[in-house]
Amino acid sequence: MYSSWRPQRGPCRLCPTPPFFRAKTRQPESFGNPELPHPLVLRAGGPRLSATTIVDVRVSLGLGGPRVFRRPLGGRATSRSLLPHRLRHPSSTKTSVAVASATCSGDGSQMNVSSSTGRALTIQSHVVSGYVGNKCAVFPLQLHGFDVDPILSVQFSNHTGYGCWKGEVMTGEQLQSLVEGLEQNGLLEGYTHLLTGYIGSASMLRTVARLVRKLRTYNPNLVYVCDPVLGDNGRLYVPAELTTIYREEIVPLATLLTPNQFEAELLTGMTIGSEEDALAACASLHQVGPPSVVLTSLDLDHSASSSSTITLLGSTSQPQAERCGQRFRIVVPRIPSYFTGTGDLCAALLLAWTAKMPDKLGRAAEMAVASLQGVLRRTAAAQAVAEAAGKSGIGCRELRLVNSVDELLHPKITEEVTWLE
Repeated sequence: MYSSWRPQRGPCRLCPTPPFFRAKTRQPESFGNPELPHPLVLRAGGPRLSATTIVDVRVSLGLGGPRVFRRPLGGRATSRSLLPHRLRHPSSTKTSVAVASATCSGDGSQMNVSSSTGRALTIQSHVVSGYVGNKCAVFPLQLHGFDVDPILSVQFSNHTGYGCWKGEVMTGEQLQSLVEGLEQNGLLEGYTHLLTGYIGSASMLRTVARLVRKLRTYNPNLVYVCDPVLGDNGRLYVPAELTTIYREEIVPLATLLTPNQFEAELLTGMTIGSEEDALAACASLHQVGPPSVVLTSLDLDHSASSSSTITLLGSTSQPQAERCGQRFRIVVPRIPSYFTGTGDLCAALLLAWTAKMPDKLGRAAEMAVASLQGVLRRTAAAQAVAEAAGKSGIGCRELRLVNSVDELLHPKITEEVTWLE
């Protein structure tokens, strides 16, 4: 890992005390706990490193590229031996150091120790500008303490709502190549969670199914959160053949399935027009495989007005904690604006909160919905400010994720869960 360094001002060769550098790194025993930073101080003639070892030091003088001064593993870490005298402490110098655990093995498995929350592989779309797919998932999961490894099912300049976009779509063969590279280096070990979103081709979706089974050979308890992105509002986003692949090959592997109303209808062959229909659809999906199902956006007839509220309905066949039912709903007010990436963000938040409350699906959904609503309210407020300033366009509607850290970590619950049993 790399730690950002700045040389501390201090005396040089002509001064009575040696210069030193200070960085923050972690001892191996603290890898699993992000709350335990370990300060590493390098001094001229300092002690031999045992828990961590200097691999190289990179120095940037502000002009031109960085210079690298390598240091063999196991050597004494001293500021004089690592840097030439003229680079030891100029005020414009920025330095970084690569450190590795002295116990690391050559196969890379020791580099794969998950955080205290977990280690997630997330496969979905990516955009350079904007927030959909992995751009909605990686940041919230990292905030919640996950180590996150993203794979980009597509890489576009921006999401397709702009009308014009450029980029590439990953194939099943390309995904398989990445998986083989990870496996050959021992990097498939340690995953606790898998999250999938938009997958645009049959070959890639089938490769995902093989990947789930492979990951479970390393971790039989792998949690697979599947957001079966097929379409919305009666319109498919993907080739029609993917519906059958999801139904027959992907859904049976999922731990938690998060379809919207249209997707749930496609996967079950049922029409959902009421709460009873939604619960029946969940029961049908349970029979196929996933023990937990959350229907993330429903327009149901029990709402006071289908245009003013959205219903999230969940069901699990797993035993739940005391005072937590197995079936529930959460009704939220519809925020009058246009958003993209809300389903992607909702799935990521459900993963994050269910990891913290594994036997409280309803409570986890309550927190996820509160976080999502908080982000949407902040985004809508930013849209209003932009419009008041005369700005318009879909770019003004992108989710304000980075500005919503408090909402993502400490949401205010305004819509409470209702138990259905």
